[in-house]
Amino acid sequence: MSDDMAIATSGLAKSYRDVRVLDGVDLNISRGSVFALLGPNGAGKTTAVRILATLTEADAGRARVAGFDVRRERSAVRRRISLTGQFAALDDAQTGEENLRMMGRLARLSRAGARQRATELIQRFDLTAAARRRVGTYSGGMRRRLDLAACLLVPRPVVFLDEPTTGLDPVSRAAVWEEVRRLVDDGAAVLLTTQYLEEADRLSDSISVLSAGRVVAEGTPAELKDRVGGRRVRAALARADALDLAAGALRDAGFDGVTVDRRARTVGASAPTGADDLGRALDALAGEGIEVDEADLHRPTLDDAFFSLAGLTPPGDAGAEADDDALLEARS
Repeated sequence: MSDDMAIATSGLAKSYRDVRVLDGVDLNISRGSVFALLGPNGAGKTTAVRILATLTEADAGRARVAGFDVRRERSAVRRRISLTGQFAALDDAQTGEENLRMMGRLARLSRAGARQRATELIQRFDLTAAARRRVGTYSGGMRRRLDLAACLLVPRPVVFLDEPTTGLDPVSRAAVWEEVRRLVDDGAAVLLTTQYLEEADRLSDSISVLSAGRVVAEGTPAELKDRVGGRRVRAALARADALDLAAGALRDAGFDGVTVDRRARTVGASAPTGADDLGRALDALAGEGIEVDEADLHRPTLDDAFFSLAGLTPPGDAGAEADDDALLEARS
């Protein structure tokens, strides 16, 4: 593991009873970059963050954060990280402003510095009107914004954001994205877990996909998309009951990678030759009397890459198991 890395792990493993949550995870995260850790519920993302933030210990493997060993040098690690988890950790009896000032003082800011920084973040996260209200009166979204402000109160070389924008409105989410970019511009390393693949696509410099506690793919967003394949055709049908017939028609016409999204009422397939494949697909569907509302040719999205590389079935696809969520929940 190189000390040039902001975060480096080797063979990280963790089990809870008989469930192997992490199984030999290697991560290398550069300074001044955003690293996204993606995976379904129960894949081990939060466990990895907790180990790196010294909140729990790994059963095996090594990890260094900001150049310090997370097991032997916990205090040094904690002085160099910021963390926001999936649930806001705030004092309900204090106002939003008081929470931030208190945390600033605990982080050894001067009284004036804590006041100034609290004011800046309250404005940035659109909490000015509620700044002097008790946090116990805040909505879930307001609490989340205040928790993020607290996490970003004092600049640290390593920042952990565990699903930071869950439950936020688009304006607040954009404010978080802007703050993340500021952190990276200042040289910080940000480890991000998120359920919003668009967020990972827009923010991250590199991505690791976890599945069943193992890293199954890693690379830049563009590299992961390229691994799924080239262009695809997609057709939205007029009638949902024609989806299976349409999928069969595409397979009979020689198309590979045929998928069905019942929720969106679309069929898709690989299109290595581009526009010629789009025309051929439409001919195949028309030959079966299938009415198409619209059709297009597109490159894989990060959503396509995530589902493919994590070995998951996209919601609504043919063959999806009804108990997928229950299985993932059991792993967590």
